Amino acid sequence: MTLIMFLHISMGTIAVLAGAAALIVRKGSRVHRGIGNVFLITMTIMSAAGIYLALVLPMAISVLVGAFTIYLVITSWMAARQNDERINLFHYVALVVTLGVAAGGLWFGLEAQNSPDGLKDGLPAFPHYFFGALALLAALGDAVMIARRGIAGKQRIARHLWRMCFAYFIAAGSLFTGPGATAFPKTIRDTGILSAPEPIILLVMLFWAIRVLATKWYEGKPV
Repeated sequence: MTLIMFLHISMGTIAVLAGAAALIVRKGSRVHRGIGNVFLITMTIMSAAGIYLALVLPMAISVLVGAFTIYLVITSWMAARQNDERINLFHYVALVVTLGVAAGGLWFGLEAQNSPDGLKDGLPAFPHYFFGALALLAALGDAVMIARRGIAGKQRIARHLWRMCFAYFIAAGSLFTGPGATAFPKTIRDTGILSAPEPIILLVMLFWAIRVLATKWYEGKPV
């Protein structure tokens, strides 16, 4: 096993455990913020290592997903740093990155769609279009925030919430139903239980999004 592969697997495992802990502990507490920092660091290292491995293979969609994941965790962490997120150079760079992911998803999707076998690196067009569309939606959110010169209140917390949860969704998918699933015994894989974490994460994200946006829970609370 190469060092890069070791970093990808070990950091990804720690990130999944940290993500689960962040969902459980009291939101806004010192423990929650500390776990969030661990999640940020491990997810960034895992994704960077994954991008390198994807370039070597090559696997175009993994490059897109890795870049999008880094974008998600960093922009989510930035949203949680202070009560009012003010626009700076970082936000323009983040917008360019996610637009690049969106363009890459479209480009690689078209390559797959127009190839003789309908595949790009063994995958059909849909996954490329899917992540490209997600990146485009995230970019639209960034553009609106930039136009408003910042974000605060429940919108800021919601921005932190969905981006961190979706990054966690990607990490869990990679471990439990993606390449990482091979680390589990076949008897466990055959039960289908490894497919459970992803919908649970999305349901938790939906619950907190509704709680933040539709109630006054967020008022006076740090992330």
